[in-house]
Amino acid sequence: MSFRFITKSIHAYLIDYPVAVVLIAAPFVLKLGQSGPVAMWLSVVVGVAALLLAALTDHPTGLVRIIPYWLHLWVDRAVGVVFVIAPFAYKFVGLDAWYYWALAAAVLLTTSVLNAPEEPVATRSELGRRAAG
Repeated sequence: MSFRFITKSIHAYLIDYPVAVVLIAAPFVLKLGQSGPVAMWLSVVVGVAALLLAALTDHPTGLVRIIPYWLHLWVDRAVGVVFVIAPFAYKFVGLDAWYYWALAAAVLLTTSVLNAPEEPVATRSELGRRAAG
């Protein structure tokens, strides 16, 4: 059994929109911002952008479907890298720093390590067959 279980559908239905909402609400619930206002607002801005990205992605819950899913994943990974760097760049301390490092770990694990590869156009069983004609 593969540990790469996060398919395009799982990402679309269970991750994109719920995570965007959490990114918007969590800074207020956790009272982030002790290190400065960027600690609170970075998450909110990324959450709003995540809603837009999900709505524009070509996957089951996309509303406009103009961004390919593979590009969506690379944007997610870039956000994960930003979340790793932000605590150092903005000198976040305590909960502010740990919040972004935990998010970074979750995003990078989800989009890189646990992400299931997309189904290829031709499956292996079809490769050996000749076209009828």
